[in-house]
Amino acid sequence: MPEHASGASSKLIVESVSKWFRTPRATVHALDSISMQVAAGEVVCLVGPSGCGKSTLLDIIAGLTKPDSGHVLADGHLVTGPGRQRLVVFQEPSLFPWLDVFGNVMFGLKLCPELTNDGRREIAHRFLGLVGLEKFERVHVHELSGGMKQRVALARALAADPQVLLMDEPFGALDAMTREHLYDDVQRIWRDAGKTIVFVTHNMREAVCLGDRVLLMSQAPGKIIQAFDIPLPRPRSIYDVELVGYAARIADALRGTVGGGVPE
Repeated sequence: MPEHASGASSKLIVESVSKWFRTPRATVHALDSISMQVAAGEVVCLVGPSGCGKSTLLDIIAGLTKPDSGHVLADGHLVTGPGRQRLVVFQEPSLFPWLDVFGNVMFGLKLCPELTNDGRREIAHRFLGLVGLEKFERVHVHELSGGMKQRVALARALAADPQVLLMDEPFGALDAMTREHLYDDVQRIWRDAGKTIVFVTHNMREAVCLGDRVLLMSQAPGKIIQAFDIPLPRPRSIYDVELVGYAARIADALRGTVGGGVPE
C-alpha cells in the first residue's frame, strides 16, 4: 500500500502540505508538499532523520500549527484548529502535579461537556483499567515512574474518545524494558478501542512493532519518500525475526538517504 490509503475509507487526508518557519535571520523549509491518507482504524508510523519535520506534520494534523500551503481533512472536514477528535500524546506527559492519577484523567474529560459527572467518573475508571492503572487512581503523579506517567497521559487522551490519536515519540525518554511493556499496551488498546493512530518515532523496531504501515521521510524539507506495508500478525514482539528484518530494511532505506547511523 502506498502512502495513500483508499480515499473512501480514509479517516485522515493530508493533501500537498508544505510548511516554512521564518525568523529574522533565515527561512527554514520544513515540509515539502506532503500528501498521505490514513484509513480508519489504521496505525501509521512516521520515521525519518532528526529535523525532517515529523513532529511538525503531527502538529499540523492536530491543528496546533497551520500549513503554509495544502490542507488536512479529518472525516472529510477541513482541519482549521485543534479539536477533541484529534488528541496528541507527547514525549513529556504534561500531567498536573497537584492532581492524582484519577484527577488527571477527569480533567481531560472536561473536553466532553455532554457527559454527566458520574459519566466522566465511569469513563475515567474504565480507561485507567485499560492501561493497567486501576490500583493507582489516588496516587499523585510525582510518585509514578516515567512509564506509568505515560500510561496516565494515554488514558487521559483515550478517555476523551478522539477519532485519531497522535503520538509524538511518546516512549523516547523511557528505558528499554518500559518501552516494551508500552508496546504491548498500545497494541492491546488498538485492538480493544479501535483507534486510528499516527505515531512518530526514530526507532525502526518500534515502528514495525506498532504500525500497519511505516512512512519514511527525507531530510528537511521533509517529504514522504517510501512506504512500507507491515503484514505481520499481532501481537508483535520487537524480537521477532521477521520484525527485525523489516526494521533493518527500513533502516537501510533511511541510511541510503542520510548516511551514518540509524537507530534500529
